[in-house]
Amino acid sequence: MILAAVLLLAAALGSWRLLRIAEVGAGYKAKVLGSAVFVSGRSPESALAEDVSADKYRIMRLFRAEVDGPGRTVTTSLLGLRPRQALFRPGLGVTLVPTGRPALLEPSALPEAPPLPPGPWPGREPEEPRPGPAPLGKVLERSLGEPAPARLRRTRAAVVVRGGRLLAERYAPGFGPRTRLCGWSMTKTVMSALVGVLVGEGRLSLQSRALLPQWRAPGDPRAAITLDDLLRMRSGLAFAEVYSDPLSDVTRMLFASPGAADFAAAKRLRAAPGQSWAYASGTTNIVSRVVRGLFDRQEDYLAFPRRALFGPLGMSSAVMEPDAAGDLVASSFMYATARDWARFGLLYARDGVWDGRRVLPEGWVDYSRTPTEQSPDGRYGAHWWLKLTRDFGGETEAARRIPADAFHALGHEGQIVTVIPSLDLVVVRLGLAVYVDAWDHAAFLAEILDAL
Repeated sequence: MILAAVLLLAAALGSWRLLRIAEVGAGYKAKVLGSAVFVSGRSPESALAEDVSADKYRIMRLFRAEVDGPGRTVTTSLLGLRPRQALFRPGLGVTLVPTGRPALLEPSALPEAPPLPPGPWPGREPEEPRPGPAPLGKVLERSLGEPAPARLRRTRAAVVVRGGRLLAERYAPGFGPRTRLCGWSMTKTVMSALVGVLVGEGRLSLQSRALLPQWRAPGDPRAAITLDDLLRMRSGLAFAEVYSDPLSDVTRMLFASPGAADFAAAKRLRAAPGQSWAYASGTTNIVSRVVRGLFDRQEDYLAFPRRALFGPLGMSSAVMEPDAAGDLVASSFMYATARDWARFGLLYARDGVWDGRRVLPEGWVDYSRTPTEQSPDGRYGAHWWLKLTRDFGGETEAARRIPADAFHALGHEGQIVTVIPSLDLVVVRLGLAVYVDAWDHAAFLAEILDAL
């Protein structure tokens, strides 16, 4: 049956396109399955059934997957075509190994952060989930339900923080306070915070140009791109952020390229830097390469997120995953518990100050929340969304009830951290909303505001 399906695909697509799709598909399944098993600690059976075979991902069932627990690898292929392997390293998560190359990645591991001791959040870790006030608890309980069975929301974690206190949290069966979950594009916002630390240390400038060696050749117009342009998604680079095409730039970069930054940095300009806005995951991976260039040792670069951000905030679960070229895939691949994602949001609600210590430089949060004038309706700041997108209910009546100072980290499949400084409120929702409109975050926020 599988062979017949593949032959039909080959006839419809052509052998070259089929091989490219086989490579991307195998890379996607190996990476997502590997992280679910070895980073999130889930069973291969549940990850296969829910994460890489659900709804419109059913085509992934054609890809065979082998999980090697002792070897900590996942190998996938479509009838042996372009097999891909994902390799787990402690402290570094999962990395896709280039096709046909040995799985020799350095360093082999980073020290895992020790768990926080039990106690009150955020400085310590409550041993049990917080039920919260009854009205709010009911809202979070409803968020776990499925009002439209044909378009499942699959909420896995919901957390509400107010006044710096963990007010309430709920988890779907099989998930809990210690389950690391992928933030997808919320990772971009974390990279922006890391850039803020480096700007505060005087090691980076937002107006720096000629950011990469390959852009410094005489007459290369890409030398005009500033770090500010990259953070505001107005680099002008020709990068296709199209998720419906399995061979678009974003899917090939993440699941078929050994180096995400190299893939994105090779793109030509389609507009003058700083003149037009276009959301592009490749942009953030270029930022990651710029950050890497500040470190003499690879280990220091890979450990930088923990030294600069995760450690000070007590985000002991957080893991940013590098690619085979050694760059942190800052566009997409960070895992953390819902509580740790809430800690990150609380840092921004506190203007970059944590427990009396300034982690982000003064003015960085305001910079991040300043609208990029080239973005539609000024809805994008510097790697933060200032208004919910249409996919998350951003054009509904509920969205108009959200306070004007709210800002959001948004990720694929409905990952969201919302910060509302005027209410001293942080809301986290993590899940697997395969259909982009399955999770209405604006309606969820409206219910929370009513409950509070």
